[in-house]
Amino acid sequence: MIRIGILGSIGSGKSFISKLFNCPVFNADKEVNYVYKNNKNCFIKLKKKLPKFIKSFPIRKPELINAISSNRKNLKIISSIVHPIVRKRMIEFLDKKRNSKIVVLDIPLLIENKLNKKGDILIFVKANNSKILERIKKRKNFNKEILISLKRNQTKLLRKRKLAKYVVDNNFSVNIMKRKIKILKKRILNERSYS
Repeated sequence: MIRIGILGSIGSGKSFISKLFNCPVFNADKEVNYVYKNNKNCFIKLKKKLPKFIKSFPIRKPELINAISSNRKNLKIISSIVHPIVRKRMIEFLDKKRNSKIVVLDIPLLIENKLNKKGDILIFVKANNSKILERIKKRKNFNKEILISLKRNQTKLLRKRKLAKYVVDNNFSVNIMKRKIKILKKRILNERSYS
């Protein structure tokens, strides 16, 4: 099984690129949302640590945003509870998909949380700053403060770019990007079959 890790800044289009591979994708952001909506144990732990902010189940995003806005340290508390649950879900996903040729890991903190393995193929998604800002502002819970906190949490982009085997320029139309990823996927499969 080939594991592809997608790297890039917030709003660079990692999830969009991940989908274009047409393979099973583990999307950490979707998993986190699932955990907030369905994991009672996570709620109990968060309520215990942040009783001023976490009021009811399912966990609501505005409550988490308030917690992080009031104190940046709260992001660490939330992460320490949520990340192990997401990690466990990733292991279950990989186990279920073990017969797939390729799986894509769309995990914003892939490197930071040491979720990548030596044989993973890392792809860095780059995009113009104006495009990134445009995409982020369209998000439902857009909050500049939270964005700054999350960005601080990500390994410096230059380091991520250096770690990546491929760089994908995500500044083109959907059709061009589809073609680009199709070619890249073929290349990865060819390289693996010869190595």
